[in-house]
Amino acid sequence: MGIFRPLKKNKDIGVLLFRLFIGIRLMYGVLDNILVQARMQEFAAFLKAHFFPYPLIAAQVSVYAQALAGLMIILGFKIRWAAVLMVINFLVAIIMVHWGQTIEEMTPALAMLFAAILFLFIGAGRYSVDREPLVYSRRY
Repeated sequence: MGIFRPLKKNKDIGVLLFRLFIGIRLMYGVLDNILVQARMQEFAAFLKAHFFPYPLIAAQVSVYAQALAGLMIILGFKIRWAAVLMVINFLVAIIMVHWGQTIEEMTPALAMLFAAILFLFIGAGRYSVDREPLVYSRRY
């Protein structure tokens, strides 16, 4: 166990790195929809093909929710609220779009869903705007 002691003492750094990865990935995934109207229209057409009501509005809500949540996750600001947004967003995506796909095809959406669930449980950690140090039981 001695070899992992430095990692255990600095677990907030691990949470910071994971937050940066997830937040940047969320923002990167929607940036083109925000910057180029044609990409937002393509996303709306994709949602229409999957029987979403009001596909343009659904596309805009999804895109801006992901961008906002990504920024909140990067900063560690109200991360649990950002996680709630992403749980809802990716549950809808899995049910409406990915249901029936192989596990490999569903993995990107599932990874984001479970990352959001993890943030619900652990918060943002010490290195965040909200400064929530992680506290774990000494038994594990």
